[in-house]
Amino acid sequence: MKPDYKNWMPKGMVRGFNFAFLGLCAALVLAALLAQGTARTVLMIVFGVLALVFLGMSIWSVMMYRAFDYQGKRRMSRQIIEGTAEYVKVPKGGKCLDVGCGSGALSIAVAKRNPDAAVIGVDRWGKEYASFSKKLCEDNARAEGVKNVSFRQGDATRLEFPNETFDTVTSNYVYHNIPGDRQAILLETLRTLKKGGTFVIHDIMSVSKYGDMNAFLKKLKDLGYEKAELIGTTNGKFMKKGEAGWMGLSGSALLIGKK
Repeated sequence: MKPDYKNWMPKGMVRGFNFAFLGLCAALVLAALLAQGTARTVLMIVFGVLALVFLGMSIWSVMMYRAFDYQGKRRMSRQIIEGTAEYVKVPKGGKCLDVGCGSGALSIAVAKRNPDAAVIGVDRWGKEYASFSKKLCEDNARAEGVKNVSFRQGDATRLEFPNETFDTVTSNYVYHNIPGDRQAILLETLRTLKKGGTFVIHDIMSVSKYGDMNAFLKKLKDLGYEKAELIGTTNGKFMKKGEAGWMGLSGSALLIGKK
């Protein structure tokens, strides 16, 4: 049995763009054959422009799918997961929370690197990523032979854990998908961290998605956090700047620190 971590670019989205492009091509042909005069011209222009847009989206989605493929040539998702897990150090007998665990990849990678700790992965497993599930996570853990990890359903905006529950908290590419105040969501995650605990959170922490993160770092330090810093990951650490640009991942960074 081999683990199946799926793909961060859902196959359904790739198919959707492809079907939309083909449908618009068909509409363009029908407009050329059936419509007349000004209506024909307008319809051909509209359908033609839309077809070009969805052609571009189709090409982009296929390139994204190939880049994220765990078994493919680029394997960016594997590089990001393993690179993030390298920063996660859980004390012996400690507990780690992975928020938005998806297919369980980061939770399992952290558990493998910290065999004397317990890792809990939480996710709401929504329809946007229908192929991800609790069962998939558990199957992947069994396939990897990892027993110090468990999974449960949860909401990143309202975690069902008391304050200061975990020695470490981590997450990868989750909060930018959640509408609202992402700095507040970060604070909700950090609320569950014990005094002296550490955090490792990777996401697209651009100004457009998170606001002023330098001000957020200062806020954490004002709140008494011992350490808080951002480490950019688009400079070759996890991906090249050019890759981050066309993939929509510009601003990706690790938020790491200690409470």
